[in-house]
Amino acid sequence: MTTDLLLPTAADTHALGRSIGRILRAGDLVILDGALGAGKTVLTKGIAVGMGVAGIVMSPTFVIARVHHPAHRGGTTLVHVDAYRLGGALELDDLDLDTDLTAAAVVVEWGEGRAEQLSDDHLVVTLRRHPDDTRTARLTGTGPRWSALAAQLTEEVATSAQDWAN
Repeated sequence: MTTDLLLPTAADTHALGRSIGRILRAGDLVILDGALGAGKTVLTKGIAVGMGVAGIVMSPTFVIARVHHPAHRGGTTLVHVDAYRLGGALELDDLDLDTDLTAAAVVVEWGEGRAEQLSDDHLVVTLRRHPDDTRTARLTGTGPRWSALAAQLTEEVATSAQDWAN
């Protein structure tokens, strides 16, 4: 299942992230792709808000991965990975993220072509920034869980956009 969404502002990118974060659970894998400045970290900040994790979310470029624990008991941990500096799937495998997937939701920036092997069931969000500073997000759900959820997210974001316009 693939769908495209228009994200006119950074707030819309953040809102998409919140929608994704609200449905994430331990074992979920979200792969983010897009050029520098496309909005991957803004989207991840929204995911963190939707998940209700504690702490400040920032790009883990220099530390490769950050763990954000839930603010409330019973919540899901977020593992936020930046795969930009990794040489490929083998170096990503060295992070042992498949173990993290048993207890956390994992979001991998710059992960397309590197992180898909972590789970047959995942969501890829490809962000594109346009010259007018708007963005588009292509959501591609793979596997039974994400094929259904990509459609649900599209409907939720479309409804939210209509609410904001009114």
